[in-house]
Amino acid sequence: MAGRDLENGSPSFETKPPMYGDTEDAHRAIHVRILDSFKRDPNQHATHRGSIGADGRVFDAESAAAATASSPLARKLKGRHLQMIAIGGSIGTGLFVGSGSALANGGPASLLIAFVLIGIMLYCTVHALGEMAVLYPVSGSFAAFSTRFLDPAWGFAMGWNYAMQWLVVFPLEVTAATITIEFWTTSINKAAFVSIFWVAIVLINLFGVRGYGEAEFVFSMVKVVAVLGFIILGVILTCGGGPDGDYIGGSHWHHPGAFNHGFKGLCSVFVTAAFAFAGTELVGLAAAETANPRKSLPTAIKQVFWRITLFYVVSLTLVGLLVPYDDPRLLNGASSADAKASPFVIAIRNAGISGLPSVMNAVIMVAVLSVGNSAIYGSSRTLAALAEQGQAPKFLSYIDRKGRPIIGIAIASAIGLLAFLASSSPETETEAFTWMLALSGLSSIFTWGSICLAHIRFRRGWHTGGHTLDELAFRSQPGVIGSWIGFCMNCLVLVAQFWTGFAPVGYADMSAQKRVKNFFEVYLAAPIVILCYLGYKIWFHTPFVKADKMDLHTGRRELNIDALLAEERAEKAAWPAWKKIYKFFC
Repeated sequence: MAGRDLENGSPSFETKPPMYGDTEDAHRAIHVRILDSFKRDPNQHATHRGSIGADGRVFDAESAAAATASSPLARKLKGRHLQMIAIGGSIGTGLFVGSGSALANGGPASLLIAFVLIGIMLYCTVHALGEMAVLYPVSGSFAAFSTRFLDPAWGFAMGWNYAMQWLVVFPLEVTAATITIEFWTTSINKAAFVSIFWVAIVLINLFGVRGYGEAEFVFSMVKVVAVLGFIILGVILTCGGGPDGDYIGGSHWHHPGAFNHGFKGLCSVFVTAAFAFAGTELVGLAAAETANPRKSLPTAIKQVFWRITLFYVVSLTLVGLLVPYDDPRLLNGASSADAKASPFVIAIRNAGISGLPSVMNAVIMVAVLSVGNSAIYGSSRTLAALAEQGQAPKFLSYIDRKGRPIIGIAIASAIGLLAFLASSSPETETEAFTWMLALSGLSSIFTWGSICLAHIRFRRGWHTGGHTLDELAFRSQPGVIGSWIGFCMNCLVLVAQFWTGFAPVGYADMSAQKRVKNFFEVYLAAPIVILCYLGYKIWFHTPFVKADKMDLHTGRRELNIDALLAEERAEKAAWPAWKKIYKFFC
């Protein structure tokens, strides 16, 4: 707080931070305010609360839960931010480009079946996450829920696995963004665009969670409009409304056919579909930084149903109708962001429409930048949450006065500089990034499976603790049965990934060395997760969390929740029938 020198009346500034509720002089120079914003939040407890004990090997789960619940992250995300993150947050290169190789490997029927099944899995998973995140809007929710309801060792493994995924994804996406530029020109050095994209994404995150939310709102709007536009165009082209006037209908399902490579082709698409949905869970991670998660999160969670239905199932059904799976361009992409391999771009080119392929490439670039933006956000928040629980070095828990985990942001930004490998030889770039991605290639599958299992255990503990479902501010629509479905389907994806990694499509023509390399490129994350789990469990002797020992109170933001829920239910009972139906889905 600003003070005043009693002798000369000139203003002076105390070096200590203001007390809670006090204000600082708004007339200070802007550079002083910017520098002060990076100082540690005065309301943050700087103690290392996760591991305590005489031998340093006893994990205190209750203290870890309290640490994530009292995190000073800024709560500035609004309902519109969460809704757009939920609707368009995971629409990325997996849909726009990755679906091309999936179509080539499995055919249009496999593409549709796989995305519907994974959509069902994600619907169940996100609802399970929403129920827990609304009740406990804590930082680093995925790992925190595993620590609280399953086993602290599994929470440690999941937290580091998730952080590693996003740390590696950031330089990959910056590199991918430079590849989208090659659609228009190859005469400019890649390093120049790496610098531009890296600076843009880092600056967005330096504006804090509000900057991330506003950027994702804009990015998601662009992606949503693009997909809706493609759906309208796709229906017109399928019905013969293109420049050449030819009716397409379901001809590509008859020739070359609906399936390719049989059951293995379906399994390979199953795996691709799972990775295309990566990032769906970020809406739960944002709960700790939402102004009113009890009201904003349920609406955002319900939006997932519409995103899966409209943006994945409908658009990919049209892709399967417009592009034959034997089109050689589907497998000719140089990377996961190469628009030349995008079935969306191929469908537009096949129709003879000029100009629109460039528009789709611009949308792909926006999708890539969106994922890069989420990478810094996801990794920095997860690292901070791990540190708050005592599962990562203490300095990573540093939260500044603007509510930013600034050390985590700095580390993610520094690792993003690896994108400059893109300006070196293509062999170095490909090899380095392939193995970096292998370290966390299965991260999303492990995360989703852990969310479902944590929800199953939470419901058990909730019942054992004498609580009823009426006490929950938001209840998962598919319930515990949905969580079991989600968990089992995640296990099936792991099995399918093991099979397609060990014996991929066309493995008969591959050498033994190439098959071994292919397997570890797609499955290296599994043994690393197991080693992290076993190592932490042996070192800290962490027990499995029993239902009657679960901490069901720490982290609940609203203490008068029963009165609030009773008031809201009385209000809902008076709604007309159309509004009740609308609110059930939205």
